Amino acid sequence: MQTTFSVRCRACLTMILAGLFFSLLFPAGGKAGPLGQPAELRVLATTFPVYLFTRNVAHSRPYVHVELLIPAPRGCPHDYSLTPRDMQKLDQAQVLVINGLGLEDFLGAPLQKNNSLRVIDSSAGIAPLSLPPGAQAHVHGKHNHNDVNPHLFASPQQAAAMTYTIANGLARIDPAGAAAYRAAAEAYAARLLSLGRRLHMLGICAPRKGIVLQHDALAYLAHDAGLDVMAVIQESEDMQPSAARLIALAKLIRQEKPVLIAGEPQYSDKPALALSRETGVPTALLDPVASGPADAPLDYYETVMSANCRTLEHYFDPR
Repeated sequence: MQTTFSVRCRACLTMILAGLFFSLLFPAGGKAGPLGQPAELRVLATTFPVYLFTRNVAHSRPYVHVELLIPAPRGCPHDYSLTPRDMQKLDQAQVLVINGLGLEDFLGAPLQKNNSLRVIDSSAGIAPLSLPPGAQAHVHGKHNHNDVNPHLFASPQQAAAMTYTIANGLARIDPAGAAAYRAAAEAYAARLLSLGRRLHMLGICAPRKGIVLQHDALAYLAHDAGLDVMAVIQESEDMQPSAARLIALAKLIRQEKPVLIAGEPQYSDKPALALSRETGVPTALLDPVASGPADAPLDYYETVMSANCRTLEHYFDPR
């Protein structure tokens, strides 16, 4: 009788210890993967370019689920308002990857209330550009970000730095995947830095470097290419430039004679086309990759930036 009881006790103890082991290995709130693999890690990226960078860092880890907060075609969230679906995504996420530099001020109170959410600021340690001539300071609600240009992602060089920051952040949160995150970031950043070098060589070779931009996001792309931003067409995020603004810009363009007026696919091309007709300076589209298709492949950023390089080389490279 005593022997039977002792056997039962040992069996119960074994079951309890096994239960404790698996509860530690696979904590609540995530799906258990194969033995030795962490539970599902739910990562939410705020903007389309940050989403692309995060996917490239995490794509080799099958238990990491990367989702996008803002719809991919939306572009920069300067005046974005959270929807009930967005709130649900925030509640379900374990990690939030942000652009930083004030671009996510629309998150406001919901982010402050979620104490369990781990935040990775991909702009950490990067010195941002000031706004180019004619661009207004970004105002989100009651917050004014003065002369800081938050559109780091439009520079392949800065995109590489953001990628490394995302990889290091994920490595701290998920040490088991640290080597994979850093290896993926190295490979992806190498491709981005190659694009940055291509832009840099363009600037070295260009005899004339003047450019007019549709929007200040393109300032980072112009900076990588060593171009001189003479003016920005779009005075505010949600309003077309006034007639007076276009007249003043036309006068400036005739005087300064830039090589190109660069439009953006995220905005109407009418102002750039009107200025081109008035001044004789050609116009072409450059895409900062602020938005894109919902099913964008992993190499979408490089593909778009390569097209930008070809466009700039066509106008600025004399060879």
